[in-house]
Amino acid sequence: MTDGELAARLAEEAGRIACDLRESSLLDGKALGDAGDKAVNQFLVAAIRENRPDDGLLSEESKDTPERLSKSRVWIVDPVDGTREYGEKRSDWAIHVGLAIDGVASIGAVGLPGLNGGTVLRSDAPIALPEAAETPRMVVSRTRPAKEAVEVAEAIGAELVPMGSAGAKAMAVVRGEAEIYLHSGGQYEWDNCAPVAVARAHGLHCSRVDGSPLRYNNSDTYLPDLLICRPEWAARVLALVN
Repeated sequence: MTDGELAARLAEEAGRIACDLRESSLLDGKALGDAGDKAVNQFLVAAIRENRPDDGLLSEESKDTPERLSKSRVWIVDPVDGTREYGEKRSDWAIHVGLAIDGVASIGAVGLPGLNGGTVLRSDAPIALPEAAETPRMVVSRTRPAKEAVEVAEAIGAELVPMGSAGAKAMAVVRGEAEIYLHSGGQYEWDNCAPVAVARAHGLHCSRVDGSPLRYNNSDTYLPDLLICRPEWAARVLALVN
């Protein structure tokens, strides 16, 4: 099984686990989000250790160790990206299964279990990008849109599209529901490794907001910002941000 096939299989199965739990549980809100994170994390960690025992692993829901820093290949996962949306039984949450090779987001699968009966977008099987809209659309946080994103949207006349998780926003660009995802409010490696791998495989621009590359498997996992967008918008958005 290739890395891409493994990532997609894990994202799909993790999505089923999360959905089954949500349907059968009496919990809701934060308690449901915590339960989903725990159940999916247990599955992903066990599966990756079984299938790729020599690789490193970084998960939002597991205690980090320095062992991964000496590894060339490191799986970076977010069991439930958008636990608030998951706990509120919305559809805009995601499962992230990414593989960084020598610091580059190289393989990824992003599951969108709440969408159309479950969808997995993957780096090894890119789909054709839909036509871009004449008026650009920019996905932003549904609860706290970043100031820089709002200002850029005003400058280019973009329509703001509020949405939940980082993975859902990034995949909205891949799916043709938006042209730009600009984030400056702070994230961690697990928030965007898999989405960046998928977006890059679909020919989208992916970088920090200063235009520098996104690098993974760092000792400090904090990634303050990122831009995922249609290539034709990258130069203008980066110039406005900077």
